Amino acid sequence: MVDAMIRRREFLSLPLLAGFQPEEAGFAALQDWVVVDGPESAFAVRGDEVAVQEHASWPAWLRTPKTYENFELRGEFFIDGWNDSGIYLHAPMHGHPTEAGIQIKLFHQPEERPNAYSCGAVFPVIAPRKVTVRKGWNTVRILADDPVLRVWINGEMVQDLNQRTHPELRDRLRSGYIGIVAASSAMRFRGLRVKELPGLETWRVLYEKPEDLEANWQPTVGKPVARAIGGVLRLDGDGLLGTKEKFRDFYLQLYARGCAQHNSGVIFRSAGKGTNPAYAYEIQLHPVPDAHFPTGSLYHYQRAKYPRIEDEKWFLFELLVQGRYCRVRINGETVMEYPMLERTEAGFIELQAHRPGYWVEFKQIRVQPL
Repeated sequence: MVDAMIRRREFLSLPLLAGFQPEEAGFAALQDWVVVDGPESAFAVRGDEVAVQEHASWPAWLRTPKTYENFELRGEFFIDGWNDSGIYLHAPMHGHPTEAGIQIKLFHQPEERPNAYSCGAVFPVIAPRKVTVRKGWNTVRILADDPVLRVWINGEMVQDLNQRTHPELRDRLRSGYIGIVAASSAMRFRGLRVKELPGLETWRVLYEKPEDLEANWQPTVGKPVARAIGGVLRLDGDGLLGTKEKFRDFYLQLYARGCAQHNSGVIFRSAGKGTNPAYAYEIQLHPVPDAHFPTGSLYHYQRAKYPRIEDEKWFLFELLVQGRYCRVRINGETVMEYPMLERTEAGFIELQAHRPGYWVEFKQIRVQPL
């Protein structure tokens, strides 16, 4: 007899027997889709079917109305010629879903030698074990249950990965939207449904709504002008707005945007005495490619690779601080790493306003103490 105490992840890793249909209890149809960065005509939704139109192309994509952490996704996609699309996992609200989250490529071409662009690939970095796509309707099943990532196409497992140890996955988001890719090609989906699984992430919210400004923040230096406008924290003036709590090692995630030539920053391990490197470290927010320290740089210490950002457009900002190491990722790209921090005591996280009239905005600010 099979041990009744087989764990969920072990059970889900077992190969499917011919004719066996996985348990459907707990699944809910995906609906109320949201078009992102594209015309409404890019996608047609009718009942449980989604049709990506030929004119739909990046940066347009279709996302769920809510985010997911751990889940199982099932559905079908149709191949009848040149078809190219994919499914986003853990996609951010803004930024680049393929780099920040994960794209499972769905492509029409059968291939004996799979590559990182084949059907079932983690596009464009990890080839599938095999390519099992065929003409007509194909089934897709995806299990994202941190750290496990598994993908089945037509009942055959094509990916079995560890999101925390694989070098191409370990720095990516582990929660976000489920989405459908627009790649200048028609693709049809049907029966997309999801089952949420218990999550592992715990976040401390620093700002999501106006009440969070008074609850979590205070001016620490100068005269920053902070306005809570719904889910957006707008900063102007000249000064620093700091957390009331101190953090030493942490992972910070937020969205930011600013006017042209804005000059701002995210300060960490701060003593509340300004940006002098004797008292704090500063990650620069300054969208000038030829600046000494442009956006993403550790000011005074390490220049960043200039990120793919645009004036007044939201971008995803991630800061990891652990011991003597810090790393900045912007829109899913690592733009700066520095392994020689000397100031290791806990301090405030601060947001900088540096020039009156040059505004910067933040939203969905949250942190994981490590």
